Order: sequence, then structure tokens, then C-alpha cells
Amino acid sequence: MSDADQVLAKVREAFKSVFDVDPQLLTLETSAGDIPGWNSLGHLSLTTQLEQTFGITFDVDELMEMENVREIVRIVSAKLPEKA
Repeated sequence: MSDADQVLAKVREAFKSVFDVDPQLLTLETSAGDIPGWNSLGHLSLTTQLEQTFGITFDVDELMEMENVREIVRIVSAKLPEKA
């Protein structure tokens, strides 16, 4: 499993925890319009869950860029330390 696949798996679990959706239904193209409850408050809950899951923090620009699962995976992956 690649690093991106591992990140995607954890992102899917965060969506399950926050929005109570089947993680297997999430694709890289899934966006806020596809998930009931993914509004501004839901977005904050999701990003808080992601920060706790991955041990990272997001800045305001990153929060604004998180418009779909692909962007979330990209941003999270960029914040993770590289493996030696």
C-alpha cells in the first residue's frame, strides 16, 4: 500500500467518524456537495479529526483548499514527515 493509499484510508475513516458515511463510497473526487453535513461546521469537525489522526495542523489557506478528497489527501501527505 502506497503512502497516498494509507493517507486515503485514514481520511476515509475520518469521514466515517465525522459524517457517518460508508468510507468505501468516498473517492478522490468526492466533494462537499456529495456528503450530507459537509458544510462550514462539518468542515471544521473534519479538519479537527484529521489534525488529531495525523498529528498535524492546517493553516487557513490549506483549509480553504480542501474542496474534495483529492485535495485533502494531497495536503495531508505534504505535511507528513518523509520516511527515511
